[in-house]
Amino acid sequence: MSNAQLTHVIIVLLLLVGLAQLLGYVFVKLRQPKVVGEILAGIVLGPAVLGQIPFMAHLVGSATHQGNILTFVYWLGLLLLMFVSGAEMQQLFGRGERRTVSWLVIVGTGIPFLLGLGFGPHLIRPSLAGPHGNRLSLIIILAVGVAVTSVPVVSKIFADLNIMDTRFARLILGVAVIEDIVLWLALAIATAVAAKAALEPEEMAVHLAITVAYFVVGLTLAPRLIRRVNTASWNVLAQHSPTGYAIAILLTYCAIAGALDVNLVFAAFLAGFAVVHKERRIFDDSMEAISKVSFAFFIPVYFAIVGLKLDLIRGVSLPMMAIFILGTCAVKLMSVALAGRFAGFRGLDLINLAITTNARGGPGIVLASVAFDAGIISPTFYTTLVVAAVLTSQLAGAWLDYVLRKGWPLLKSDLDETVSGDGMAAAEPVGAPHDSEAAPAVGRAAADQPTQA
Repeated sequence: MSNAQLTHVIIVLLLLVGLAQLLGYVFVKLRQPKVVGEILAGIVLGPAVLGQIPFMAHLVGSATHQGNILTFVYWLGLLLLMFVSGAEMQQLFGRGERRTVSWLVIVGTGIPFLLGLGFGPHLIRPSLAGPHGNRLSLIIILAVGVAVTSVPVVSKIFADLNIMDTRFARLILGVAVIEDIVLWLALAIATAVAAKAALEPEEMAVHLAITVAYFVVGLTLAPRLIRRVNTASWNVLAQHSPTGYAIAILLTYCAIAGALDVNLVFAAFLAGFAVVHKERRIFDDSMEAISKVSFAFFIPVYFAIVGLKLDLIRGVSLPMMAIFILGTCAVKLMSVALAGRFAGFRGLDLINLAITTNARGGPGIVLASVAFDAGIISPTFYTTLVVAAVLTSQLAGAWLDYVLRKGWPLLKSDLDETVSGDGMAAAEPVGAPHDSEAAPAVGRAAADQPTQA
């Protein structure tokens, strides 16, 4: 690559990260998810807006097609996003609320996923498929797209609203953690099926078995092994350079996955899940450092390139977008509301739970990116999935902000923890679930929480 070509790439990276951070800041000030502004940065630099200017079209086009630097940064951003998200699984997941979380996962996630699998064969059209897409992989992608909930975006919304320590936040994040683990496995199977669709059934079965085994081992045995290695006296790297050690674990997971022909995205997720485990205090500073660098440059650039890939001129089907967004949102909202009733919630509680768990956010965008890069879905369906993730995340953030500004409780049981001015606790509402310890009162008076994009 010549000096001029490298300069083009550097300028485009500068534009991507600068505009992503600027628009992300604007959206945060508007009390909207930062990721929306980051994606919008790519759209602005893409063919739909500034790409109409010949100079910008040439600059971005030459940087995109010259070498593999942008592609590498894109994938590194995606891997770091999944690595940090995997670490968040351990940090946010708690053992309380088991009964309520079980209902919300089994019914609120299970019904949308099963409906997607059941009705998928009747909904799949040639316009949805990419060059490597086949019937089974498309059905799985559709089912995951209906059921997915975003941990990073939802946790960011909670942090911005200062409700991270509430019972409502624990419930939602507990559901999202379990749900995403199951759905990432489903997505891993979909990519394996698409990649090996031309093989003999026996070979495809072996590949699927390897993918599932890698995922299961990564969730069960590998974290235990890494926990022992973390604190071993001979582990000089972990003791003297925990940040380098954490990155080494990420690269090791990805190398093993690549050797087994397993998608690297899932390897990064499992690496983050394993590296902190019970001993996460050892890596608090390291993961914070990795997270800061990732969210300062690599992840915003990843989301900006996601926006850059969106073809809003030829790759948009408004009927497909309307049908998918309205249909999937209706299924998800009704399923979570039904699960909430089984768990003992009523009224506004059900609305709050349903709208928040409907936020697709980062995982929804990663789903679209992985499926599109694997050739499973078409550009039109890719755009539909990304727009659905953005709109549902905006809806969740705007609704929770509205509820708090009105002074309404996110859960009626949160009123149990609200202390009146005379020091007496508010009366306990009838029918509220009681399967965990008390949570602090909902409101904005809580201390500021660290935020992520």
